[in-house]
Amino acid sequence: MTSTDAGPWGGEAGKGTTDGRYAEVNGINLYYEIHGSGRPLVLLHGGLGAIEMFGPNLAALAKGRQVIAADLQAHGRTADIDRPISVEFMADDIAALIRHLGIGPVDVMGYSLGGGVALQTAIRHPELVARLVVVSTPFRRDGFYPEILAQQAYVNESMADAMKQTPMYQLYSSIAPRPQDWPRFLSKMGDAMKVDFDFSKEVAGITAPTLIVAGDADIFPPAHAVEMFGLLGGGKKDPGWDGSGRPRSRLAILPGLTHYDIFADSAVSGVVIPFLDSPA
Repeated sequence: MTSTDAGPWGGEAGKGTTDGRYAEVNGINLYYEIHGSGRPLVLLHGGLGAIEMFGPNLAALAKGRQVIAADLQAHGRTADIDRPISVEFMADDIAALIRHLGIGPVDVMGYSLGGGVALQTAIRHPELVARLVVVSTPFRRDGFYPEILAQQAYVNESMADAMKQTPMYQLYSSIAPRPQDWPRFLSKMGDAMKVDFDFSKEVAGITAPTLIVAGDADIFPPAHAVEMFGLLGGGKKDPGWDGSGRPRSRLAILPGLTHYDIFADSAVSGVVIPFLDSPA
């Protein structure tokens, strides 16, 4: 089992290592890798990405735990199947993987789309999630800035050629089982982005201690992350001089980071590791 210090959109994870595997779970042939050893942490990438996008954060996390990183439906090395792309379906995939490996309950961490999958895993399968980390992930669709919603409306197969110059396509074309599915992939992702959602009630019911991480220049205002923290019981009262009244969940707003660089910035593992290592 190995770890990686890959760059944010490429590198050595999954290439020539012995930790890349497939699991037939929930009707999908799900690709995953195991890095490091210790307490399990399931790590989930963002939309149009793959395991590699975590870059040096994967290596940092794997120094003290067993990181199980998965390529979600239609992403990376996991081929698409005949169903819509949704965080609910993919959460069931991850739950099935955890059960397949016989390792639950585990810590689960996701960025962006992967954060939505992580949230839904904790909501739909609470018995499998010990601690939850959600990075740069809104819990309501109207939490996005209006210009982001406008951009999402244009994601479809017609963008396929134009996006071939992006790091997303370059990674996809180098590892996907069927690189020619790129236009279909964009179409399904565009359809997923147009679906309205509001997980407020479900988030308020999450029982796992949760760390919310966002950039102060993210694709939603910092106030949205603060609101999510409030749903989890945070920011309600003074914790007392000894900190005994602190909420079980935590909030980290990282300065100077955007949605497009936060996933590979070392500041993320810098706040995630102490949270995962803290006493229950």
